[in-house]
Amino acid sequence: MSYRCGIGYDLHRLAEGRKLIIGGVEVPFEKGPVGHSDGDVVAHALCDALLGAAGLGDIGTHFPDSDPQWKGANSLLFLEHARKLLDEKHFTIEYVDAVVILERPKLGPHFPKMREALAKSLRVPVEKIHLKAKTNEGVDAVGRGEAIAVHVIATLSTL
Repeated sequence: MSYRCGIGYDLHRLAEGRKLIIGGVEVPFEKGPVGHSDGDVVAHALCDALLGAAGLGDIGTHFPDSDPQWKGANSLLFLEHARKLLDEKHFTIEYVDAVVILERPKLGPHFPKMREALAKSLRVPVEKIHLKAKTNEGVDAVGRGEAIAVHVIATLSTL
């Protein structure tokens, strides 16, 4: 058995009047991500981590923001597609670890539902998905509440 790791990163500006979708869950807040799809930074970064670990490109390759069919799309669909590609190449998702960087709102209470949504899309046990939240201590656009960022590492195995 061999193992591979992939790193994913995403950042979106936040704007008033948009839904804040994180990890497939709508979080009550007055701002949401500006993006071509629903702007789910966790799903986007996770998709990149999985695709990268498998050597299958990145989210922009599979879902370009120039394609109108992805306008407003639910980003969990991107994860389902990534999972399908992993299955075709005989990769198994071993573990996912993500850190969401956002000043507010507090995300801890929403993590159980996020983990469930992500695990369902990837068809893995919830125990394989780990989420953490950090602030940026008031530094830069994230710290000023103007953006949200995510870092993800995904571990895959194959025979």
